[in-house]
Amino acid sequence: MSKLKDVVPYAGMEMNKKGQVALMFDNIAQSYDRLNQVLSLGIDRYWRWRAIRYLKDVQPQTILDVATGTADLAIATAKQLQPTLIVGVDISEKMLDYGRIKVKNAALDKIITLKTGDAENLSFSSNTFDAITVSFGVRNFENLEKGIAELYRVVRSGGRLVVLEFSKPQTPGIKQLYNFYFTHVLPRIGRLVSKDTSAYTYLPQSVQAFPQGAEFVQILTKNGFKTAKCIRLTFGICSIYIADK
Repeated sequence: MSKLKDVVPYAGMEMNKKGQVALMFDNIAQSYDRLNQVLSLGIDRYWRWRAIRYLKDVQPQTILDVATGTADLAIATAKQLQPTLIVGVDISEKMLDYGRIKVKNAALDKIITLKTGDAENLSFSSNTFDAITVSFGVRNFENLEKGIAELYRVVRSGGRLVVLEFSKPQTPGIKQLYNFYFTHVLPRIGRLVSKDTSAYTYLPQSVQAFPQGAEFVQILTKNGFKTAKCIRLTFGICSIYIADK
């Protein structure tokens, strides 16, 4: 299995993973939301709802949403939990542009602020946020452990990290169907709609390389988080990781 940092959207390009990921999301920003709904059959909304539920018992008032993209999770979190502040950061400015439109249309611009930011070099002071969320973003980190260490640094003591990420189902039948869809159907639809020939080939490759389940839980624990656990959703297609500081 390839190391996560070596799986890049544009193989052969003389640019590090971070730069390539930013370029990729800039390229597909216009079609990103539409493709998400089509390719996930709309179930991504349920996944986000489930992830947000795991923040309720810590009642966070200040939340950092890393790899916020077009702000879907930030908007859903604001509606469900009604915190005082959500800051969304992403390395793709074009994704943030679409996110800002959605935030304004939802009349949440007084609660949600979106800004360009790198998960591995966050511009916030230590112990700033009550909670941190990341949806479908940790596998795009160039240095996974450095990114996790930064998340640990900026969340306050007693705060919570909730990560939503794709995973690989193990149930016979589901596993084979998923693999066929993810490696053959999804990239073709992605290329057709987004016009980017690499982005939706990179997606299954990055999921295959991601240290899922117990392995990712171990990385969270290694970087200071406690009571880390993994909850699998929809036959293991997606997983929620929860950890406290």
